[in-house]
Amino acid sequence: MALAACGCGTYAAEPTDSVSLENVTVTGVRSAADVRQLPFTVTTISKEVLNENYRQNILPTLAEQVPGLMVASRGVLGYGVSTGAAGGMTMRGLSSGAGQMMVLIDGHPQYNGVYGHSIADSYYSMMAERVEVLRGPASVLYGSNAMGGVINIVTDDLSTLRNGTQTTIGVGAGSYGTIQTEAMNRLRKGKFFSSIGGQYSRSDNHRPNMGFEQYGGFLKLGYDFSEHWKLTGDGSVTHFNASNPGAVTDPMHSNDQWITRMTANVVLENNFDRVKGAISIYDNFGIHKIDDGYKANGGTPQTDLFRSKDALAGVSWYETIRAWEGASWTLGVDYQHIYGKAWYTNKQTGEKVVTQRRLMQSCHVHDNEIAGYVQYHQNLGERWSLDAGLRLDNHSQAGTQWIPQGGIVYRPIENGQIKALVSKGFRNPTTREMYLYGTANSDSLKAENMMNYEISWHHSLKDLSYGLTAFFIDGKNMIQTIAGRNVNSGGFINKGIEADASWNLTPHWTVMTNHSYVYMHNPIVGAPRYKGYLGARMHYGKWGVVAGLQQLSHLCTAVDAKAGNSYKEATLLNVTVDYELMKNITLWAKGDNLFACKYEINKGYVMPRATFMAGVKVKM
Repeated sequence: MALAACGCGTYAAEPTDSVSLENVTVTGVRSAADVRQLPFTVTTISKEVLNENYRQNILPTLAEQVPGLMVASRGVLGYGVSTGAAGGMTMRGLSSGAGQMMVLIDGHPQYNGVYGHSIADSYYSMMAERVEVLRGPASVLYGSNAMGGVINIVTDDLSTLRNGTQTTIGVGAGSYGTIQTEAMNRLRKGKFFSSIGGQYSRSDNHRPNMGFEQYGGFLKLGYDFSEHWKLTGDGSVTHFNASNPGAVTDPMHSNDQWITRMTANVVLENNFDRVKGAISIYDNFGIHKIDDGYKANGGTPQTDLFRSKDALAGVSWYETIRAWEGASWTLGVDYQHIYGKAWYTNKQTGEKVVTQRRLMQSCHVHDNEIAGYVQYHQNLGERWSLDAGLRLDNHSQAGTQWIPQGGIVYRPIENGQIKALVSKGFRNPTTREMYLYGTANSDSLKAENMMNYEISWHHSLKDLSYGLTAFFIDGKNMIQTIAGRNVNSGGFINKGIEADASWNLTPHWTVMTNHSYVYMHNPIVGAPRYKGYLGARMHYGKWGVVAGLQQLSHLCTAVDAKAGNSYKEATLLNVTVDYELMKNITLWAKGDNLFACKYEINKGYVMPRATFMAGVKVKM
């Protein structure tokens, strides 16, 4: 089931090992646990759902399947970075563009070390076994930037793969010269396993000066030393060239970006009867080159290029201990080194540009963050579960703070749970806010923080599962630019409700829906007040059809204190059809925005009307 965040299961609290995979989460507690016993609100998207629309990036699917999650876009393919970029994610009125939402790969943070935001074009569907989205703060386990929630990409699980190889190749093409290709190979030989894949995509997109081209690859290697010890290592590389055409009312030329991002992780896992854990070393780093471009109407071409390098490297250790019946303790320590360097070079000579203005817009810094945390979980009989956590976090510039959370689960009926959670989230100031541009403030900036209060109901029947969540968020110390300087000044209150359901009508038909309403004291760009989705999935014989209808209402496309905020509405229909031509060959075709709705997510960046693609997928 696509939306079975808290799916079917038995009434009694039971060991995780006996729980079906759709009820297991690792994001809320580090090691696998039964989500029905935890107070967190988690939506899990399976590999099958991620691949059923033949999308190379996970984000469009998440935007449909997860209530409250919105992903900004501006074209057929590609997000890009910098001013006018898309790919910003919002959850409950909090934004990844502001560093208030975190993307993880196997629990490891992924964001730009200078600007503090995620890089949307880096998240391939081919690398994911599943994606878990925790709605609400996850700062106790994951620290800064997880104040609004986390998207955890759980990479390929090869533990059940039999000896041998599996290879998948996919090719597609469609509107505006769009092409997508990818290949993936999985191998198991005794105790050794591997997964390797590559992809290429490009599009002219629907506006002039909006081309996008991307190359990417993913590699995962592993070895099972014994039933108790496993070593894995993985890495990815993404390079893309993107052009930003500017708003339709103020077009730009030569606003081009050349971005390379890489990740590397090594993990040693232990798994005993009462003790499970892992120690990992990870690095997420990138090289950026950007031409800021010029206005098409009377502008002057840039003579310099903006350059930056960044890295987010760390060591993470945790152990989960089953101390006694129904109880578990998770203890962990995290260390992160955040590196950022920004400068300008002359286009013609390549030499570094040193002027008073450029000095104000350059930085070269190293920051460190170290934290320890503890999380305690206790089942009290068959009806009650308690959860409490505490993190002590120290940032070399922002200082030290305590991050608490506590929750309770009550199971009044079979397969039904009432959950209540109180949790704190925080975000340390970014390198940009502290050191870059004339607004920099490295002397007095403190971490942003917020308290989240939520209560939810989840219930599962034989073929139906549904959930309802209400939340209230109170944020303080928001970093704003006032009188030309970044300061902690401002707060916000967000409140709303989220609902989701999935119903297996017959063995061939599934219907799923989700809805969210968020009232934002301070609206942010790319966040709708209401977002609704109604989808259906049919598989009959060799045919498969997936259709989804999405409604965006009161979508904020621009925030302007003088002219007033801008809001839009949109109704979007996407349909994918596939046909199994032969045992290992599938043909597919899809149409997006089939109503040809005229809309925009960022003001002035009109989205494409109806677009079409078709392709073939081969399994060997």
